[in-house]
Amino acid sequence: MIDLVGRVLGTEQFRATASGYAALLAWMHRHGRLSRVRVEGTGAYSAGLVRLLRDEQVQVIEVDRPDRKTRRFQGKSDPIDTVQAARAALAGERTHPKQRNGQVEALRNLRVTQRSAVDQRADAAIPAVAVALRSLARRHQHLSTEIANLDELLEPLVAAINPALLAANSVGPDVTGQLLISAGENHDRLASEAAFAMPCGAAPIPATSGKTTRHRLDRDGDRQANAALYRVVLVWLR
Repeated sequence: MIDLVGRVLGTEQFRATASGYAALLAWMHRHGRLSRVRVEGTGAYSAGLVRLLRDEQVQVIEVDRPDRKTRRFQGKSDPIDTVQAARAALAGERTHPKQRNGQVEALRNLRVTQRSAVDQRADAAIPAVAVALRSLARRHQHLSTEIANLDELLEPLVAAINPALLAANSVGPDVTGQLLISAGENHDRLASEAAFAMPCGAAPIPATSGKTTRHRLDRDGDRQANAALYRVVLVWLR
């Protein structure tokens, strides 16, 4: 916890359970009026905490991994990381986390299952000893059927969410689904094309030194979204 000028009011640890989240919220309120909370892993291991904070009308800010340069100077520990995250939230950096509900969340779950089936099918296609070939062939056939069934579910769902994106040149159901998931249900949090480019790992980062003005490509962000954009660009170039 920090105040409005960045002074540390206290650090504390809580269990990642419903009772722990409630104790965390009560502890924060004891320090005064709660402005905003910055959370790491909002769509994974911190999803339960984010739901509680939103139910309590607390503003939640997404946090990335701590800055490497800061870690080199200050070291690595949970208190150091949380203080750095709190000060970044105070400065208004980063965006609001994606909402994990609605049609886009259903689309995300289907795509996770589909990617898992595709990966396993690829493993089953690797040459094996003769005694295992029959088992691998059956698995390959079963996974192909599963992927086809998932594709039949994904395409109408993608079309219902954003038919205009699906109709764009070189943007099929797979690319559309990934871009929708990367944008999230509450896509209004991305106020511009630049705001969408950053989480997709497609934003130019200033790397100017002296009289040399140049940029480098941001390598952070959602690599699946970056791969989807890459496929679109390749088709356009062709």
